[in-house]
Amino acid sequence: MAMSTRATAAKAAVDVVATYFSRMQVVASDPDALVFAFGNPHEMALPGLPAAIRAHAEPRSVDWYAYKSSERSAQEVVAGALSGELGLDFEPDDIAMTQGAFGAMSLAFALLADAGDEVVIPVPGWFCYPPMLRAADLVPVGVELAPVTFDLDVDAIARAITPRTRIVVVNSPANPTGRVYPPSTWEALAAALEEASRAHGRRIWLMSDEPYRRIRFDGVEFTSPAAFYPWTVIDYSYGKVLLAPGARLGYLALSPLIPISDRQELRAALFPLGLAIGWGFPDAVMQYSLPELETLSIDMAELTRKRDRMYGALTDAGYELTRPEGTFYLWGKAPGGDAEAFCAALEDRGVYVMPGSLFDQPHQFRISLTATMTMIDRAIPHLVEVAAHRDPPR
Repeated sequence: MAMSTRATAAKAAVDVVATYFSRMQVVASDPDALVFAFGNPHEMALPGLPAAIRAHAEPRSVDWYAYKSSERSAQEVVAGALSGELGLDFEPDDIAMTQGAFGAMSLAFALLADAGDEVVIPVPGWFCYPPMLRAADLVPVGVELAPVTFDLDVDAIARAITPRTRIVVVNSPANPTGRVYPPSTWEALAAALEEASRAHGRRIWLMSDEPYRRIRFDGVEFTSPAAFYPWTVIDYSYGKVLLAPGARLGYLALSPLIPISDRQELRAALFPLGLAIGWGFPDAVMQYSLPELETLSIDMAELTRKRDRMYGALTDAGYELTRPEGTFYLWGKAPGGDAEAFCAALEDRGVYVMPGSLFDQPHQFRISLTATMTMIDRAIPHLVEVAAHRDPPR
């Protein structure tokens, strides 16, 4: 075998997603296709994004395009904004600038876990957790969310923890379900992780995956678990709030509640590990642009209209959907109970939604609301008609 064991395991964990992604790229080239698969833009970028990049593309010094790690100015912007947003006193040294949330998570895994360690992840959850962990020689341990509500099941997480558990991953607002977890959930989880850390004589870390933190509906409030459990790191990506996933900019933040001696040790490792994982820092121009980008956001009023239009039409047609509190997805049961067959029937009509099998949920499906309202209006009759011809699940 030419590949390493971990490469083989990572490939196996992501093959279905990679195949689907490649197919959707081809489909997206058809102007008549109604693609609701990934959170990709279907309209031109926010004007402020290219404007900020243009403003900072012209060099202002001879080292403008020299090697850059975490630019101090970018760290200061993030620390200030994050402190105001989460009510915690982040310092610039707590921030590592990364290539989106992917880079932040890779850095966290390298920073906190050893080969063979177990990492607890939510199910359903983001489909790239398992392959990323396999590629890092770590072991993903899936824990089911509560049925129907998709609440975080703290008791199930506690039962899944073993002496090899090093990290628990949480995601709020959650992809694909759209749930935003309340402070009571974080209080219970913090107590469970503290108890398990004492029982196993080994600190269990919490990684809070927060790329959708600013995309919330109906005034739903957001609280980070970093406010309840000191041993927390936060990953974030600007690609969601800017609806520009190809503009790679994010960060890993150390909770300021981590004891200072441990935090100083972690801070000292951020640059060397950022280098070691493959120069995981954002491009210089993206970091220079951060003061402007930090203030930009997709139109939440328009996104809310899209959610309400699609959610209302489909629930009126008998769909069972989770009303999202955040993210830009709808998550629900596939009419007939077979997501692959349901999605195939839609594809025959030129409508593409994501089967839940990519999330290990063969009876569910996901719709991205980043489409245009025109696309939504064109797709709804097909979604209604396909559902009407599906047999109910047995």
